[in-house]
Amino acid sequence: MKRFGGRDQSRSVAVWLWLTAGLVFAMVVVGGVTRLTGSGLSITEWKPIMGVLPPMNHADWMDAFEKYRAIPQYQQVNAGMSLSEFQGIFFWEWFHRLLGRLIGLVFALPFFVFLALRMMPRRLIVRCVVLLALGGLQGLIGWWMVTSGLSERVDVAPERLATHLGLALVIFMGLIWTGLEAWNGEEHSRSPEGWSRGAALLLGAVFFQCLLGGLVAGAKAGFVYTDWPLMSGGVLPPVEWSKGALAFLHDQALVQFNHRIWAYGLLIGGTVYA
Repeated sequence: MKRFGGRDQSRSVAVWLWLTAGLVFAMVVVGGVTRLTGSGLSITEWKPIMGVLPPMNHADWMDAFEKYRAIPQYQQVNAGMSLSEFQGIFFWEWFHRLLGRLIGLVFALPFFVFLALRMMPRRLIVRCVVLLALGGLQGLIGWWMVTSGLSERVDVAPERLATHLGLALVIFMGLIWTGLEAWNGEEHSRSPEGWSRGAALLLGAVFFQCLLGGLVAGAKAGFVYTDWPLMSGGVLPPVEWSKGALAFLHDQALVQFNHRIWAYGLLIGGTVYA
Protein backbone atom coordinates (compact mmCIF):
# COMPACT_ATOMS: atom_id res chain seq x y z
CA MET A 1 0.00 0.00 0.00
CA LYS A 2 2.89 2.38 0.66
CA ARG A 3 3.72 2.73 -3.02
CA PHE A 4 0.23 4.13 -3.63
CA GLY A 5 -0.10 6.19 -0.46
CA GLY A 6 0.47 9.90 -0.17
CA ARG A 7 0.81 12.44 2.59
CA ASP A 8 -1.10 12.14 5.84
CA GLN A 9 -3.60 14.88 5.04
CA SER A 10 -5.68 15.49 1.90
CA ARG A 11 -8.61 17.86 1.81
CA SER A 12 -9.46 16.81 -1.74
CA VAL A 13 -9.95 13.27 -0.48
CA ALA A 14 -12.06 14.59 2.40
CA VAL A 15 -14.37 16.53 0.07
CA TRP A 16 -14.77 13.47 -2.15
CA LEU A 17 -15.69 11.30 0.84
CA TRP A 18 -18.20 13.85 2.12
CA LEU A 19 -19.75 14.18 -1.33
CA THR A 20 -20.20 10.41 -1.38
CA ALA A 21 -21.70 10.58 2.11
CA GLY A 22 -24.18 13.17 0.85
CA LEU A 23 -25.23 10.80 -1.91
CA VAL A 24 -25.64 7.98 0.62
CA PHE A 25 -27.84 10.27 2.72
CA ALA A 26 -29.91 11.06 -0.38
CA MET A 27 -30.24 7.36 -1.08
CA VAL A 28 -31.55 6.71 2.44
CA VAL A 29 -34.14 9.45 1.90
CA VAL A 30 -35.17 7.98 -1.46
CA GLY A 31 -35.29 4.57 0.21
CA GLY A 32 -37.74 6.02 2.72
CA VAL A 33 -39.89 7.38 -0.08
CA THR A 34 -39.71 4.00 -1.80
CA ARG A 35 -40.93 2.36 1.39
CA LEU A 36 -43.73 4.86 2.01
CA THR A 37 -45.03 4.60 -1.56
CA GLY A 38 -44.94 0.80 -1.51
CA SER A 39 -42.56 0.77 -4.47
CA GLY A 40 -39.87 -1.59 -3.24
CA LEU A 41 -41.19 -4.75 -4.90
CA SER A 42 -42.09 -3.18 -8.23
CA ILE A 43 -38.88 -4.44 -9.86
CA THR A 44 -38.79 -8.20 -9.44
CA GLU A 45 -35.38 -8.79 -11.02
CA TRP A 46 -31.85 -7.77 -10.19
CA LYS A 47 -29.86 -6.70 -13.24
CA PRO A 48 -26.82 -4.71 -12.07
CA ILE A 49 -25.86 -3.65 -15.61
CA MET A 50 -28.95 -3.88 -17.81
CA GLY A 51 -31.15 -2.49 -15.06
CA VAL A 52 -29.63 0.97 -15.45
CA LEU A 53 -32.23 1.81 -18.09
CA PRO A 54 -35.96 1.64 -17.33
CA PRO A 55 -38.34 -0.03 -19.81
CA MET A 56 -38.02 1.90 -23.06
CA ASN A 57 -41.23 0.97 -24.88
CA HIS A 58 -44.74 -0.31 -24.24
CA ALA A 59 -43.77 -3.96 -24.69
CA ASP A 60 -40.99 -3.64 -22.11
CA TRP A 61 -43.35 -1.94 -19.67
CA MET A 62 -45.93 -4.67 -20.07
CA ASP A 63 -43.27 -7.32 -19.49
CA ALA A 64 -42.19 -5.65 -16.23
CA PHE A 65 -45.83 -5.19 -15.20
CA GLU A 66 -46.65 -8.85 -15.83
CA LYS A 67 -43.77 -9.91 -13.61
CA TYR A 68 -45.04 -7.63 -10.85
CA ARG A 69 -48.57 -9.00 -11.25
CA ALA A 70 -47.21 -12.48 -10.51
CA ILE A 71 -46.14 -11.66 -6.94
CA PRO A 72 -48.36 -11.65 -3.82
CA GLN A 73 -48.18 -7.88 -3.30
CA TYR A 74 -50.05 -7.21 -6.52
CA GLN A 75 -52.49 -10.07 -6.05
CA GLN A 76 -53.38 -9.27 -2.44
CA VAL A 77 -52.78 -5.53 -2.13
CA ASN A 78 -52.69 -3.84 -5.54
CA ALA A 79 -55.00 -5.99 -7.63
CA GLY A 80 -56.45 -3.93 -10.46
CA MET A 81 -53.55 -1.47 -10.53
CA SER A 82 -53.23 0.23 -13.92
CA LEU A 83 -50.06 0.39 -15.97
CA SER A 84 -49.67 4.11 -15.27
CA GLU A 85 -49.96 3.48 -11.52
CA PHE A 86 -47.36 0.74 -11.80
CA GLN A 87 -45.04 3.11 -13.63
CA GLY A 88 -45.34 5.50 -10.68
CA ILE A 89 -44.10 2.99 -8.12
CA PHE A 90 -41.58 1.54 -10.57
CA PHE A 91 -39.89 4.95 -10.84
CA TRP A 92 -38.98 5.17 -7.15
CA GLU A 93 -37.47 1.70 -6.98
CA TRP A 94 -35.58 2.26 -10.24
CA PHE A 95 -34.31 5.65 -9.03
CA HIS A 96 -33.26 4.11 -5.70
CA ARG A 97 -31.21 1.47 -7.50
CA LEU A 98 -29.80 4.03 -9.93
CA LEU A 99 -28.54 6.10 -7.01
CA GLY A 100 -26.81 3.01 -5.66
CA ARG A 101 -24.98 2.52 -8.94
CA LEU A 102 -24.07 6.21 -9.06
CA ILE A 103 -22.64 6.05 -5.54
CA GLY A 104 -20.51 3.09 -6.56
CA LEU A 105 -19.03 5.03 -9.48
CA VAL A 106 -18.57 8.25 -7.49
CA PHE A 107 -16.66 6.32 -4.85
CA ALA A 108 -14.68 3.82 -6.93
CA LEU A 109 -13.39 5.97 -9.80
CA PRO A 110 -11.93 8.84 -7.72
CA PHE A 111 -10.51 6.31 -5.25
CA PHE A 112 -8.33 4.72 -7.91
CA VAL A 113 -7.40 8.15 -9.29
CA PHE A 114 -6.30 9.30 -5.82
CA LEU A 115 -4.27 6.11 -5.47
CA ALA A 116 -2.58 6.63 -8.82
CA LEU A 117 -1.76 10.26 -7.99
CA ARG A 118 -0.57 9.29 -4.50
CA MET A 119 -3.02 11.71 -2.92
CA MET A 120 -4.63 9.13 -0.64
CA PRO A 121 -3.32 9.13 2.96
CA ARG A 122 -1.70 5.74 3.50
CA ARG A 123 -3.50 5.00 6.74
CA LEU A 124 -6.89 5.46 5.06
CA ILE A 125 -6.37 3.17 2.06
CA VAL A 126 -7.49 -0.03 3.77
CA ARG A 127 -10.48 1.74 5.29
CA CYS A 128 -11.57 3.00 1.88
CA VAL A 129 -11.22 -0.51 0.45
CA VAL A 130 -13.47 -1.75 3.24
CA LEU A 131 -16.01 0.98 2.48
CA LEU A 132 -15.96 0.01 -1.19
CA ALA A 133 -16.57 -3.63 -0.26
CA LEU A 134 -19.42 -2.63 2.06
CA GLY A 135 -20.99 -0.71 -0.80
CA GLY A 136 -20.98 -3.85 -2.93
CA LEU A 137 -22.36 -5.86 -0.03
CA GLN A 138 -25.16 -3.31 0.35
CA GLY A 139 -26.32 -4.07 -3.17
CA LEU A 140 -26.49 -7.78 -2.36
CA ILE A 141 -28.36 -7.12 0.89
CA GLY A 142 -30.81 -4.89 -0.95
CA TRP A 143 -31.66 -7.71 -3.34
CA TRP A 144 -31.78 -10.21 -0.44
CA MET A 145 -34.32 -7.89 1.17
CA VAL A 146 -36.43 -7.65 -1.99
CA THR A 147 -36.51 -11.44 -2.47
CA SER A 148 -38.22 -11.82 0.90
CA GLY A 149 -41.32 -10.16 -0.57
CA LEU A 150 -41.53 -11.91 -3.92
CA SER A 151 -43.12 -15.24 -3.01
CA GLU A 152 -44.82 -15.61 0.37
CA ARG A 153 -45.12 -12.05 1.71
CA VAL A 154 -46.74 -8.86 0.45
CA ASP A 155 -43.82 -6.78 1.72
CA VAL A 156 -40.19 -7.27 2.67
CA ALA A 157 -39.12 -8.93 5.91
CA PRO A 158 -38.63 -6.34 8.70
CA GLU A 159 -35.28 -7.75 9.80
CA ARG A 160 -33.94 -7.54 6.26
CA LEU A 161 -35.15 -3.96 5.92
CA ALA A 162 -33.44 -3.06 9.21
CA THR A 163 -30.23 -4.76 8.02
CA HIS A 164 -30.32 -2.78 4.77
CA LEU A 165 -30.85 0.47 6.66
CA GLY A 166 -28.21 -0.39 9.25
CA LEU A 167 -25.50 -1.04 6.68
CA ALA A 168 -26.37 2.23 4.91
CA LEU A 169 -25.84 4.07 8.19
CA VAL A 170 -22.54 2.26 8.80
CA ILE A 171 -21.31 3.31 5.35
CA PHE A 172 -22.51 6.88 5.92
CA MET A 173 -20.73 7.13 9.28
CA GLY A 174 -17.61 5.53 7.85
CA LEU A 175 -17.47 8.09 5.05
CA ILE A 176 -17.92 11.03 7.42
CA TRP A 177 -15.33 9.69 9.87
CA THR A 178 -12.78 8.92 7.17
CA GLY A 179 -13.36 12.33 5.59
CA LEU A 180 -12.67 14.04 8.90
CA GLU A 181 -9.41 12.16 9.29
CA ALA A 182 -8.38 13.00 5.73
CA TRP A 183 -9.15 16.68 6.34
CA ASN A 184 -7.44 17.01 9.72
CA GLY A 185 -4.60 14.53 9.48
CA GLU A 186 -3.84 11.81 12.01
CA GLU A 187 -2.37 14.05 14.69
CA HIS A 188 -5.46 16.27 14.90
CA SER A 189 -7.97 13.42 14.57
CA ARG A 190 -7.43 12.02 18.05
CA SER A 191 -9.70 12.83 20.97
CA PRO A 192 -9.49 12.21 24.73
CA GLU A 193 -10.04 8.54 25.54
CA GLY A 194 -12.92 9.11 27.95
CA TRP A 195 -14.76 11.33 25.49
CA SER A 196 -14.25 8.79 22.71
CA ARG A 197 -15.72 5.95 24.74
CA GLY A 198 -18.72 7.95 25.86
CA ALA A 199 -19.39 9.27 22.38
CA ALA A 200 -19.02 5.77 20.93
CA LEU A 201 -21.56 4.36 23.39
CA LEU A 202 -24.00 7.15 22.62
CA LEU A 203 -23.50 6.72 18.88
CA GLY A 204 -24.05 2.98 19.23
CA ALA A 205 -27.27 3.60 21.13
CA VAL A 206 -28.51 5.98 18.43
CA PHE A 207 -27.59 3.42 15.78
CA PHE A 208 -29.56 0.72 17.58
CA GLN A 209 -32.54 3.05 17.81
CA CYS A 210 -32.36 3.51 14.04
CA LEU A 211 -32.40 -0.27 13.61
CA LEU A 212 -35.47 -0.46 15.84
CA GLY A 213 -37.02 2.24 13.67
CA GLY A 214 -36.31 0.06 10.64
CA LEU A 215 -38.17 -2.79 12.32
CA VAL A 216 -41.09 -0.46 13.05
CA ALA A 217 -41.23 0.51 9.38
CA GLY A 218 -40.81 -3.06 8.19
CA ALA A 219 -43.50 -4.44 10.50
CA LYS A 220 -45.79 -1.46 9.80
CA ALA A 221 -45.98 -0.96 13.54
CA GLY A 222 -45.94 2.82 13.64
CA PHE A 223 -49.70 3.35 13.82
CA VAL A 224 -50.89 0.32 15.78
CA TYR A 225 -50.79 2.38 18.99
CA THR A 226 -51.28 6.11 18.59
CA ASP A 227 -51.63 7.17 22.23
CA TRP A 228 -48.71 8.29 24.41
CA PRO A 229 -47.11 7.70 26.86
CA LEU A 230 -49.33 4.64 27.39
CA MET A 231 -50.17 2.10 24.71
CA SER A 232 -53.93 1.62 24.44
CA GLY A 233 -54.23 2.74 28.05
CA GLY A 234 -51.61 0.35 29.41
CA VAL A 235 -47.90 0.32 30.06
CA LEU A 236 -47.27 -2.99 28.31
CA PRO A 237 -49.07 -3.90 25.09
CA PRO A 238 -50.44 -7.39 24.40
CA VAL A 239 -47.77 -9.45 22.63
CA GLU A 240 -48.27 -12.55 20.50
CA TRP A 241 -45.57 -14.68 22.16
CA SER A 242 -46.52 -17.74 20.11
CA LYS A 243 -44.03 -16.42 17.56
CA GLY A 244 -41.23 -16.98 20.06
CA ALA A 245 -38.13 -14.86 19.58
CA LEU A 246 -39.49 -13.70 16.22
CA ALA A 247 -41.95 -11.56 18.17
CA PHE A 248 -39.10 -9.09 18.70
CA LEU A 249 -38.93 -8.69 14.93
CA HIS A 250 -42.49 -9.22 13.70
CA ASP A 251 -44.96 -8.49 16.49
CA GLN A 252 -46.21 -4.96 15.86
CA ALA A 253 -46.97 -4.15 19.49
CA LEU A 254 -43.62 -5.37 20.81
CA VAL A 255 -41.67 -3.71 18.00
CA GLN A 256 -43.26 -0.34 18.72
CA PHE A 257 -42.84 -0.83 22.49
CA ASN A 258 -39.12 -1.56 22.12
CA HIS A 259 -38.67 1.50 19.92
CA ARG A 260 -40.36 3.69 22.53
CA ILE A 261 -38.50 2.25 25.51
CA TRP A 262 -35.10 2.56 23.84
CA ALA A 263 -35.90 6.18 23.00
CA TYR A 264 -36.55 6.90 26.68
CA GLY A 265 -33.26 5.27 27.63
CA LEU A 266 -31.46 7.18 24.89
CA LEU A 267 -32.89 10.47 26.15
CA ILE A 268 -31.77 9.74 29.70
CA GLY A 269 -28.33 8.51 28.64
CA GLY A 270 -27.77 11.45 26.31
CA THR A 271 -28.79 13.92 29.01
CA VAL A 272 -26.44 12.34 31.55
CA TYR A 273 -23.58 12.28 29.05
CA ALA A 274 -24.12 15.93 28.12
